[in-house]
Amino acid sequence: MSAPEARPVPALLLPVYGITIFLSAALLFAVQPMFTKMVLPRLGGSPGVWSVAMVFFQALLLAGYAYAHLLTRTLSSRTAVIVQVCVMAAAALTLPLAIRAGWGKPPENGEAFWLLGLFAASIGLPFFALSANGPLLQAWFARTGHPSAANPYFLYAASNVGSFLALLAYPVLIEPLVRLGDQTRLWTGGFVILIALIAASGAMLWRTANAALGHGSAGETSAPPSWRDAAIWTVLAAVPSGLLVAVTAHISTDVAAVPLLWVIPLALYLLTFVIVFSTRPIIPHPLAVMAQPVIVAILIAVIVLDNLANSIAVQAGAHILAFFAAAMVCHGELARRRPAPAHLTAFYMWMSFGGMLGGLSAGLIAPHVFSWVAEYPILIVLALLCRPGLSVPQGRARWLWLGALVAAAIVLYMMHESLQRLGSNVRLFGTIALLAWLIVMWKRPLISAAIVAFIFVANIIDTADVTATSLRSFFGVHKIAEQGNGNYRVLMHGTTIHGAERITPDDEDEEENAGDGEKKPAEQPAELGGPPKPLTYYWDGSPMAQTIEAARQKNGGKARIAVIGLGSGSLACQTKPGDTLTYYEIDPMIVRIARDKSIFSFLTSCAPDARIVIGDARLTLDDTPDASYDVIIVDAFSSDAIPIHLLTREAMALYAKKAAPNGIIVMHLSNRHLELASVVAGIADANGLVTRLDDTETEGTDDDRYLFESTVAAVARRDEDFGVLTQSKFWVPLKPDPKQWVWTDDYSNIVGSVMRKMKE
Repeated sequence: MSAPEARPVPALLLPVYGITIFLSAALLFAVQPMFTKMVLPRLGGSPGVWSVAMVFFQALLLAGYAYAHLLTRTLSSRTAVIVQVCVMAAAALTLPLAIRAGWGKPPENGEAFWLLGLFAASIGLPFFALSANGPLLQAWFARTGHPSAANPYFLYAASNVGSFLALLAYPVLIEPLVRLGDQTRLWTGGFVILIALIAASGAMLWRTANAALGHGSAGETSAPPSWRDAAIWTVLAAVPSGLLVAVTAHISTDVAAVPLLWVIPLALYLLTFVIVFSTRPIIPHPLAVMAQPVIVAILIAVIVLDNLANSIAVQAGAHILAFFAAAMVCHGELARRRPAPAHLTAFYMWMSFGGMLGGLSAGLIAPHVFSWVAEYPILIVLALLCRPGLSVPQGRARWLWLGALVAAAIVLYMMHESLQRLGSNVRLFGTIALLAWLIVMWKRPLISAAIVAFIFVANIIDTADVTATSLRSFFGVHKIAEQGNGNYRVLMHGTTIHGAERITPDDEDEEENAGDGEKKPAEQPAELGGPPKPLTYYWDGSPMAQTIEAARQKNGGKARIAVIGLGSGSLACQTKPGDTLTYYEIDPMIVRIARDKSIFSFLTSCAPDARIVIGDARLTLDDTPDASYDVIIVDAFSSDAIPIHLLTREAMALYAKKAAPNGIIVMHLSNRHLELASVVAGIADANGLVTRLDDTETEGTDDDRYLFESTVAAVARRDEDFGVLTQSKFWVPLKPDPKQWVWTDDYSNIVGSVMRKMKE
């Protein structure tokens, strides 16, 4: 039987397929930050939401790729087109995007699994349908008879260009300029247009002779991939995928948890696919392989010799650059090992399986195994092992090599310890020598990885604080350490201090009491015989302490106080007999820390009867019946990953609803990267409220004694409701900026806030 006569290829075939793949990828990746933004308020704006979201997206991407593989192997091309158009149409019936009914408050435990269920119920079908389009369209294109059909992988690069541009556009253009409701409507419109484009692509496929060949295409005679090939593809995809989640968690925890940075690693991750699958990569694979050890050496220098790089921009840049180099090498190896187009969908399926495996390990498993972000250095080492040229000695040589490696590690550690005792300069030269060795051995992946692993382990041992304890929850890594020559116990979330308590007698208090005749005992921590002093931003005379006293004076010497954000519980020691105190805290781990008097004694000493409500403050405060607080303190913005939903017009309306008729709403706005005072002025004015701001250096601050200056905004219905604050020169009226849009539940502008802070 003779082969079917070839039909002419439509002139618009390549543009239509290119546009269809581009739009599908753009929608696929635009929905990720868009819908995650919707979900963030349910879990307090935690960076952990993004990590779990990545796991969900990778898992569903695997499901889509497996479905695409099944279609191409079991159905004719024409039937496959009809099935995919029907699946897309069914997904369109679930639009516009929204959180499905029944998913209200998250549980106190198992937030990650609850979140996965919410994502699946809300956007599972549209995301699944979109995820299958990439491999399906490439497989169809390979059967069209187009001159470029023999190598359809260039369309994968086009797909990732769409993904990359969508991700970059979201925080820079879409989020600041388009309200969330309008975003979902535009996305729905794009989805409908995509269905028409997929149908058009299928129609063009039907016009070719190859489409009549059923499941396969002409020339599909290459051997199928082996299990070894599948395993290699899986590992090469898993390492950068896990590293994507880990580096994002590391930056959010230890450098700067600015939500904008969540998108940058993902965009670079996609950019590496664009580069390596291009016909002529702008960064050749050999160059990426050669550059990776140098970039890792720079990263290690930034981590180990941290005094050389105090700049957050330098630190974040080093981490992101090292991630980009690792992804370039791993994905370059994937591109080098890609199979013939006949097995394209199997290749993508195993790649997706590796991506899901890496994301699952770093996003869900590691937080339950490690008390700190240990998966990050582990994945850096594994990325070095993914370089070409990896070979493991066999037989007797294997054991000899392993013994030599262990002996070398012991000798190097002893040398490192000796260098430590000789001083910082010698330590510097020793570290540089090891990094130079790393670069020299760049062609030996096993040796390079061993050197990096040793440096990481040695640095952990050298910098280990025997007084420090790390606790990890869904909401981040909390570190409890003794600082200030052992005089203070400090609670930190990443690099942000969330509370401090003096744990030794305060000599300065004793000196102040001297000369008063009879010497009075110093005010000491509870474990030393007296109530603890509130420190950090809550010390006597601080702006937040002033607002509590102002509310108390207006209400006969007592106040009903609500605090959003518990921390170490320092504000409990600003209460007096007759006051009532209620905390709203989302992280059960923080509650356990604050209630443990062996760690911090503020709650047990000053307000043992304080009520603590666990859950997101917007939800739990709204559910509190008949609440009428004299002062509501919103203390959730000192960390950099701010919960935006607590800074919107609707949030301020809730605070005003729960405040007493003459109540004060206090917003603690101290932040290293975001200017938030103008945001508060805007949302207050939108609710008919007035704002005063104290952002001056108050007399009495002393960083060495953990008495920090702060930026605090007070909001009330009328200016006279501020009470004694109006008599202070530090509390100045703050008017809204007419040029700024008011933040709402469906609009915020983090980029603008960052830019305003930079101008300061």
